[in-house]
Amino acid sequence: MMKICVVTGGRMDYGHLYKVMKLIDSSSHLELQIIATCMHLSPEFGLTYSKIEEDGFKVNKKVECLLSSDTSASVAKSVGLACIGLADAYIDLNPDLILLMGDRYELLAAAQVALIMRIRIAHISGGDTTEGAYDEAIRHSITKMSHLHFVTNIDAHKRVKQLGENPKYIFNVGSPTIDYINETKMISKKELEKKLDFNLKRVNIIFTYHPVTLNNNKNKEDLITIFDALAELGDDTGILITKSNADDGGRILNQEIDKFTSKNKNAKAFDALGQFLYYNCINNFDCVVGNSSSGLFEVPTFNKPTVNIGDRQKGRMRSKSVIDCGIDRKEIVLAIKKALNMDCSNLINPYGNGESSKKIVSLLENIDFKKISLQKKFYS
Repeated sequence: MMKICVVTGGRMDYGHLYKVMKLIDSSSHLELQIIATCMHLSPEFGLTYSKIEEDGFKVNKKVECLLSSDTSASVAKSVGLACIGLADAYIDLNPDLILLMGDRYELLAAAQVALIMRIRIAHISGGDTTEGAYDEAIRHSITKMSHLHFVTNIDAHKRVKQLGENPKYIFNVGSPTIDYINETKMISKKELEKKLDFNLKRVNIIFTYHPVTLNNNKNKEDLITIFDALAELGDDTGILITKSNADDGGRILNQEIDKFTSKNKNAKAFDALGQFLYYNCINNFDCVVGNSSSGLFEVPTFNKPTVNIGDRQKGRMRSKSVIDCGIDRKEIVLAIKKALNMDCSNLINPYGNGESSKKIVSLLENIDFKKISLQKKFYS
């Protein structure tokens, strides 16, 4: 059996990987290994490794790397700590393939350690663009270190080819997140209110805002401007907030989130909702607002609108339900009002409609990736 080692750093990639992991775990040809690191092991971000275990998986290794600081230097040091811990984990687990999803800094560590230790890498979601964050460069770097590429859309397929990767090993499979959405049980508004301990209003929005890491000096100022716009919506608009991730500047944003919720009784914040509650919120709420990739990847599947604020997701493919706006109070208010009046009943999600996980695992089962040369040729 081929040992497939999934490295996951937090809720943001685990939700995408869940269905793929389930299918690997049930395969008669593949053995699943799991390394949990970064935000998964932090009480500040919800100790979400326990969610992995609740879902029936065994976490084979836990690699601590996240420093309790909020600077670019601390993030850089966290990458170094991740490299040290992951090297030891790879020695113990001896995987045949490392499977990574996305573009976060702990995954850069996972990829570079695998490269130097001569372990092949499969990468999900390469070829996308997010011009407002250093994730852009990390994503393309992981692509150049990877041997198998599972991209989520046709534009990404073209970009990975443009980076000189072998077309034979680039597969447009769509987003595996949609598989998880399709299998999630949807509950009523009353049940959701009880689980959230939050009374829904006449209009309800979900808000998530992560640091724009290439413009870090304005993140706090920008979030205050956005909160001024959200406050203008009035008390009859419920605002559910999922807190920022562990990028540099994230803790400062979370402090502002706590200030906002303490002053506004119609708002409530969560460190981590988990996929079940998050998807049920999208299903029952009216609009998603912020700068998370979820607004582009996942929300269109629910036939709901997204207000995408700022440059963090600039360049990423989006459906017609996504309204882009700048960091301006009036512009944000107008964009939300436009979204609430938008007809999203006949949306097509450019990231597919499901079955991505089956495609990925079938390819893992049938490709003899040990025959893929570690000496990568640049395909012009």
